[in-house]
Amino acid sequence: MSYSPDAAIAYARRWAFSRNPDYYDFHGIGGDCANFVSQCLYAGCGVMNLTPVFGWYYFSLDNRTPSWSATEYLYDFLTANEGPGPFGRELPLRCAQPGDIIQLSFDGELFSHSLLVVWVGRNTALRNIRVAAHSDDSFNRPLSTYYFRLARLIHIDGARDEAGALT
Repeated sequence: MSYSPDAAIAYARRWAFSRNPDYYDFHGIGGDCANFVSQCLYAGCGVMNLTPVFGWYYFSLDNRTPSWSATEYLYDFLTANEGPGPFGRELPLRCAQPGDIIQLSFDGELFSHSLLVVWVGRNTALRNIRVAAHSDDSFNRPLSTYYFRLARLIHIDGARDEAGALT
């Protein structure tokens, strides 16, 4: 299963300012950012990782993995995943491409906000990286408008099918 950044971004465009009723809205209980980014990733690859606890899936509020809806766990899953679903690696922010994920740390220690990259200009100055997010709903928002201490980029390298094979 390949990853389609265009499909992920189209999903983000459709749902950035509203909520897909198929998913719980975590806005009032810690934020909806990682949940929204996971939805975008799923739209871009169409496969979940059904490994209990350490996989990446969502069926309901009570039947999901922590990686679906929590920033740190999403990072751990994406950067270590060798099975089904999306996978990626941390790269410098200057390598950002549409469909990648940016995570922000506001205190310089804990990364607590996840964003989907939807557009990158000719150079990767923060104003030329545009993102979509929930919790602070936005689409095509310049990264430069966020106040953060650290940012990390997860470049999405691709996705594997249910059997864990690249396609």
